[in-house]
Amino acid sequence: MIGIYLMGILRSYIRSSFLIFLLAGLIVFLSCAAHGQGERVAIPNMAGGEHKGVGTTLGVGDVFEIRVFMEPELSAVYRVSSDGVINFPLIGKITASGLSAIQLADIIAQKLKDGYLADPQVSIFIKEYNSKKVFIFGEVQRPGTFLYDEDMTIIQAITIAGGFTRNAEKNKVSVTRLDDGIEKRIFLSVENIGRGKEKNFFLKPGDIIFVPESFF
Repeated sequence: MIGIYLMGILRSYIRSSFLIFLLAGLIVFLSCAAHGQGERVAIPNMAGGEHKGVGTTLGVGDVFEIRVFMEPELSAVYRVSSDGVINFPLIGKITASGLSAIQLADIIAQKLKDGYLADPQVSIFIKEYNSKKVFIFGEVQRPGTFLYDEDMTIIQAITIAGGFTRNAEKNKVSVTRLDDGIEKRIFLSVENIGRGKEKNFFLKPGDIIFVPESFF
């Protein structure tokens, strides 16, 4: 009888320990999940220019695709002409130069809604910003003028220019930018960005990137 009684106590203890173990694991899991979600929310956007064409205006020579949902005959690739317009089916000529992709999409949707489609959904996807350029000089392999690409970062720009030379001062790269008529100079630690120690930096059309020479 005593043996049976002790076995019962032992089984109860094992069940209790197992339940405690499961409960502790669940608490740890939920804590980690909550912590992870908090970190994702807290991560700021990378410094620099706007994303996905927001605030970046179209210009002569720019190439983009216009898609109208469920209307394949109205979806095509367009290039802004020398007079700053595109010729869109049903609508005719539309001035695109000086507008952002979002603004142009809204104008097309409104014009299509005016007698053609009940609820047009228009999206624009930039393919080439031929009217926008960035300038890279100093200690890079191929200094020069390069076409701006949507969401271009400082790392991408240096890569397009062939990378740093052996004498480059990688953590003293400057970006000269004109904001509202005011010239600003921003200094970047590009080597640290490449190693993940600092956040990447988004460029804007017209940015001038200078990589100085290291004297050490």
